[in-house]
Amino acid sequence: MKIVQWEKQNDIAVITMCNEANRQNLVFAEQMNQCLDQILEEKTIFSIVLTSSDEKNFSQGIDVEWLKQKLIDQDYNSIKTFMYGMNTIFKRLLLMPIPVIAAINGHAFGNGAILSCACDFRFMRKDKGFFCFPEVDVNIPFLPGMIAFVRKAIPEYLFNDMLLSGRRLTATELELKNVIVSASENHEELLGQAMAYAGTYKKRRPIFGELKKRKHKEIIRVIEEEDPEYIEPLNLMMD
Repeated sequence: MKIVQWEKQNDIAVITMCNEANRQNLVFAEQMNQCLDQILEEKTIFSIVLTSSDEKNFSQGIDVEWLKQKLIDQDYNSIKTFMYGMNTIFKRLLLMPIPVIAAINGHAFGNGAILSCACDFRFMRKDKGFFCFPEVDVNIPFLPGMIAFVRKAIPEYLFNDMLLSGRRLTATELELKNVIVSASENHEELLGQAMAYAGTYKKRRPIFGELKKRKHKEIIRVIEEEDPEYIEPLNLMMD
């Protein structure tokens, strides 16, 4: 069963998360990476729009129940594979040689909000959905790499408030803070604006990719350095 899939619309790849709340687990990571593999092979694609098919949710982040069950089962390899898989997704979005636009059509919580921050640009509907980092309330600390690339998308003062409070923000608030390009009136307008924006890009992949590689060099370094300190010892949750 596909929980992440994509289709080509003209020269735009539309990636759709299609598992209701779109909670992230090992299958999610595997299928998202497969989509990115296939898109990179298609040389006539010039941009990506990432969205969800659910009426209420973009993504509610890590599948905490899945994670807890794997800890109970002592299936540590699956947890590590998942974490490495998500880090690969974040790095690939950061370095994708074409623009990646998040069309946030509903709730973006935790790793769902983080996923959108790894994208180059964000649009969000203002009639439905909140954007927040609830990790402070669910005892799951950010990895250093997550902090590094969220900072590229959210002003430091605002991120500090969101990180330490878990406060939920609306699309209208995010637009005022320049976190998103536009707060759309509804789902139809959201997709229309995101697709139109994606369609303005016809850049050559080598230069586009190189610019992003240099721009995000320090972020990638932080992500890669966190593996032995946080992922290998499974230093991922608080008691």
